Parts: sequence; C-alpha cells; structure tokens
Amino acid sequence: MNKQKIAVLTDSGSDVPEMIKNKYDVKIIPLKIIFEDGEYIDKVNITAEEVYDRMENEIPKTSLPDGEMIKDILDDIKAEGYEKVLVVTISSGLSGTNNMIRIVAEQYEGLDIFVLDTKNIGIGSGFSVVTAALLSDSDKDWEVIKEELKNGVEKAKVFFHVPTLEYLQKGGRIGLVQSVLGSMMNLKPIITCNEDGIYHTVAKVRGKSKSVSKTLQLVEEYAGNSKKYNLAIAYGGKTALKESEAIRDEMKEKLPHFEEFFFDQISPALGVHTGPGLIGIGVQILD
Repeated sequence: MNKQKIAVLTDSGSDVPEMIKNKYDVKIIPLKIIFEDGEYIDKVNITAEEVYDRMENEIPKTSLPDGEMIKDILDDIKAEGYEKVLVVTISSGLSGTNNMIRIVAEQYEGLDIFVLDTKNIGIGSGFSVVTAALLSDSDKDWEVIKEELKNGVEKAKVFFHVPTLEYLQKGGRIGLVQSVLGSMMNLKPIITCNEDGIYHTVAKVRGKSKSVSKTLQLVEEYAGNSKKYNLAIAYGGKTALKESEAIRDEMKEKLPHFEEFFFDQISPALGVHTGPGLIGIGVQILD
C-alpha cells in the first residue's frame, strides 16, 4: 500500500521549530503586520527584531491572512501531489485565523483537509504542529491521525512572562488578564491560555526574577510525573535572549526527561501583542 501524502499547514502565530519546519516541509500561512507605511508579511519581509525596534515609535496591528492567500497555498499543496492536509492554527479565542481557514477549507475541492484549533498560541500551538509533522510521516490511518492530534491539544501548554501588559492592552488581546493594579505594584503576571484558548493570569508575582522561577515551577507542576515530554523556550528579541539561555540550563536540570528541547525567537506577529522581552516556556506531555 502506498503511503498517503499528507501536508502540514500552520499559521505564523504558531511557533514551529526551524528543524521541524525544514525536515517535514511544514507550510506556513503568514499573518500580516500593519505599520502606517504599509503591510508586511510575518517572517517573510519583516523580522521580529525589526518589529521590536519600530515599536518604540509605533505599535503596529496584525491582520488575518485573506481567503485568496489561503486558497493559493492550498492550490500549491495540491499541485505538489498531496491528498490530505493537517492544518494546525492558533487559538480561535485569540484570532479569527482558524475560522478563516475553516471557511476556505470547507469550500475547497480536491483535498481532504482537517483543521485543528489548538486553543493555544506560539510554541503552545507549535507543539501540535510538531505532532502533526510526525504523524504525517507515519503509516497511521487518517482517522487515527486526526484523533491523536485532537487528543494532544490538552497536553501542550505555554506560560508567558511579559515585562509589561501595555502591548496586550493596546492590541486588545488582554483577555482575562487583570492589568491596572499590576503595573503599580510591580506585579508580574504569568499568562497562559485557558481551556477556551483565551489569555488569563495563572499567577502574579512581584518582580522579574520571582516571575521566572514561578513560571518554571508551573512548568514542573504541569509536567507532573511524566517521564517523557518536549520542552521549549520562545523569547522575544535580543533583550530576552541571555536570560532565556540561563532558564534553558535550569530547565534541563529540573526536567531532565525531555525528548526534544526547542529554543527559538517568537514570531513577529506574536511579538506585536506581547512586546519585547517576552519569555515563553512551553511543555508538551508525550506519555
């Protein structure tokens, strides 16, 4: 029996490790970043660093990929000889991307398309892309692959430490995160996505170093008694790089049972909403 040809497609708000993206030829639907001087395509003609540098003067907006662009990408996938597509998107609670792709997919002919709402963002949804990539390369039945992907959603989590809530507020992405008091008392919120895929505060800690150690503690608790998991750190800009490297060393000591450790810059589109200095710590349970 010939192995079915399955493509993996995601949006640029899901942080996919470069290594996985290249090895499994993961296709990306880029979000758009809009400055006053025009539209930029996420990760295509603007980098995260450029976004951060410009944010001192202007906070850009982000917008969804349009239906035409999604259709063109599906056309390319079909032309490459794929029969099925696993689409993994960031949370429908944070972006209309999932809905937009679903609408296009429902009307699209010639491909069997499954769209997964990860209720997550950044490396949180990136973990589901990793799973999709591995499954697309397996001999498993299509129905089994879809089930496994759905079941994996609640096994991935990302905790964000953000230096300021200013950008989440301005971008209208504040969700259930309480903000006003925090900035006055130097309280640093640790943010994650709840089961509806909306940002909420899991903890509030005074000062930065405590915030990072609390985030690590949350990751450890989430990993629980698991003996097999993937870990990840996604950092926002140069300012967060050194600190993220130190956290990586600490995580490797505290959580030694990891299979893979992904370490990368977050996508520019996500950077728009969180601002420079973000550190996202992710964990995906595999057992």
